[in-house]
Amino acid sequence: MALAPFVTSDHYVSVQAYTQAPREVAIGIIRRALGSRAVASLTSPHTVDHYLEQVHPMLTVALVRARVVDVRRETGQASTVVLRANGAWSGFRPGQHVQFGVEVNGTRKIRCFSVSSSGARPGNRFSVSVKAHPDGYVSQFLHHRLRPGTLVHLSQAEGEFVLPSPVPDDLLLLSGGSGITPVMSMLRTLRDTGHRGRVTFLHYARSRADEMFADELEEIAAAMPSARIHRVYTRRPEDAARGGPSGRFTAEHLEQVGVDPARTPSYVCGPAGLIAAVRAAYDELGAGAMLHTEYFKVPSVDPDAADATGTLTFEDSVASAENSGATILEQAEAAGLTPAFGCRMGVCNTCATRKNHGAVRHVISGAVGANTDETIKICVNVPVGDVNVAL
Repeated sequence: MALAPFVTSDHYVSVQAYTQAPREVAIGIIRRALGSRAVASLTSPHTVDHYLEQVHPMLTVALVRARVVDVRRETGQASTVVLRANGAWSGFRPGQHVQFGVEVNGTRKIRCFSVSSSGARPGNRFSVSVKAHPDGYVSQFLHHRLRPGTLVHLSQAEGEFVLPSPVPDDLLLLSGGSGITPVMSMLRTLRDTGHRGRVTFLHYARSRADEMFADELEEIAAAMPSARIHRVYTRRPEDAARGGPSGRFTAEHLEQVGVDPARTPSYVCGPAGLIAAVRAAYDELGAGAMLHTEYFKVPSVDPDAADATGTLTFEDSVASAENSGATILEQAEAAGLTPAFGCRMGVCNTCATRKNHGAVRHVISGAVGANTDETIKICVNVPVGDVNVAL
């Protein structure tokens, strides 16, 4: 039985339908039966998945599992991991990310990575793309040591930084460094759905050697007449096309590539400095409402800030530390605690923790929150004076 999505050049519908052989239909029926309340009552206090995983690690009802199909080098420091998920996977919208859990030296490590593949491809096969950061324990493992066949623990896709539906007639996709990954998912989807509206893709990298998907971007430019692909190399401007933008982002770059911020929905992903520069340009032009952003690296924290005073108390651990000015997550780790975390960028909610009392400052927005008994993301909040958290 063939199931096909409704996709036109103007509308994007997340594609998870696929041709189902009789065996796959039967498996789907079995999964639904195993997920019923009746079965759950029989397996209590454990979940159904607790027993199913003893039979086969990919045989689950609610928990998403995947096998690594391939690991492809994109640059000397970046790789794409191709995955095939089990039937618990609900698919993704272009721009979303997943929590990615893998066993490293006997310990499961969880990080957040953006999906980079097209959302218009059928089936449960998709990819994430990862840059190996010098201090990134998991990203280094994925880039250098991950092998096909490895079992991966996944969350369902998350995030609100997604390709809009319907897709507007004019669209700007802007990225910097490894922030290209969710934006690339959007661009690939537009290509595969035959989008005919104008798409401007503006990417910043240090050099062409550091640029992920360089060859494919050229192929997309040739395959999509309505797409204008611009690459800016901040450390080797001679690598870029002549006559295009050069150096770090400025408002003039938008004019050079023919983008009117007031009329163009704009999706920007990258490091904090790039996003700050883009936001400042849009705000100055009165176009802030057209901007949608996602950080790939949070702003650095000033440990000498005037509000780096007081004591940070970890109530559940019966421990405390003098406020160093770092994020609560970093201070907890420095104190010997091991709180859960994923992205370390305020996106995935893995580190969400109850703040019992005290004030905290959000390192991205700068907003100060002093409510009692509120949940905060400890990876992007720093204490302001005395703070007590449930860690």
